[in-house]
Amino acid sequence: MLFNLLYPLSSDLSFLNVFRYLTFRTGGALITALLISFVLGPSLIRWLRRKQREGQPIRSDGPERHLIEKRGTPTMGGVLILTGAGLSTLLWADLTSAYVWIVLMVTLGFGLIGFADDYLKVVRRNPKGLPGKAKLLLQTLIGVAAAVWVQYIALDDQASGLAIPFVKNVLLDLGLLYVPFAVFVMIGSSNAVNLTDGLDGLAIVPVMIAASSFAFIAYLVGNAIYAEYLQVHYVPGTGELTVLCGALVGAGLGFLWFNAPPAMVFMGDTGSLSLGGALGAISVVTKHELVLAVIGGLFVLETVSVMVQVASFKLTGKRVFRMAPLHHHFEKKGWAESTIVIRFWIIAFVLALVGLSTLKLR
Repeated sequence: MLFNLLYPLSSDLSFLNVFRYLTFRTGGALITALLISFVLGPSLIRWLRRKQREGQPIRSDGPERHLIEKRGTPTMGGVLILTGAGLSTLLWADLTSAYVWIVLMVTLGFGLIGFADDYLKVVRRNPKGLPGKAKLLLQTLIGVAAAVWVQYIALDDQASGLAIPFVKNVLLDLGLLYVPFAVFVMIGSSNAVNLTDGLDGLAIVPVMIAASSFAFIAYLVGNAIYAEYLQVHYVPGTGELTVLCGALVGAGLGFLWFNAPPAMVFMGDTGSLSLGGALGAISVVTKHELVLAVIGGLFVLETVSVMVQVASFKLTGKRVFRMAPLHHHFEKKGWAESTIVIRFWIIAFVLALVGLSTLKLR
């Protein structure tokens, strides 16, 4: 909004010319989202405690210490992330950018689905929350709308193309399979982050690392000169997503202030579904869907651990891990929560570096 209001005045007031720079507005979005989180966080947490009474339901079959240490902690802290990131994006981004609205639609849409699930669990005390089929259906509808919108405004040669990492100037034409694939990426990313959100601070830092990485990718892919130099596919208009990614990082930092061990609030499905959906949508827009699987490899690892556990138990009656997702396996082995969290952060950081290397290694 500030860009749309103030930049046109730069011809008369030269200092307003700074609003044309994505780096300036990204920094502004990050700081604004962080401040919004700091200001609203304490009052929101108090309100959630009053409304939820018993806090987030704790798995009875989970690590025993969770029943003691985490009982009564309120959830739905994702509202804080969505508020900070959403308002900051609206303030600093170019609101004529269709890509900004597409990613916001997915982020807020998935966030509302998560909010409904959290509300049923912690306020209505319905342990099942929103039925799984209903969640999947709603996510699919939002994902289809976003994928079709991306196709509609994309360049003709990119509308149904899939870029291959480490290979230059190649787009695999998926044809009619593009929309289902894009929807799979968004839903898969959303639920992968949801599975990872099981320990204090475990999910939000990898999300910020991934958002920072995609801020860099969006900036380069949206710049014709840099895209040509790196031999990646130039997608006009995606540079504006740098601002949105900055807002996600700022909101994530603000949330981490309250989510650091011992957590004062959990993000719940409200936060995890929306943040994962945002990363998936950004990867689709920037034509880096496969790179997301590398940068977000920690989320993939957690998801695969659940799939392997379920398949093994159904086929053989035996479990591969002591408990799934993977972070609970290490808890059962006696690792301290802080050890698991920090080591998983390190893995996420290394995978992000590997993912970013695909920009140059072609």
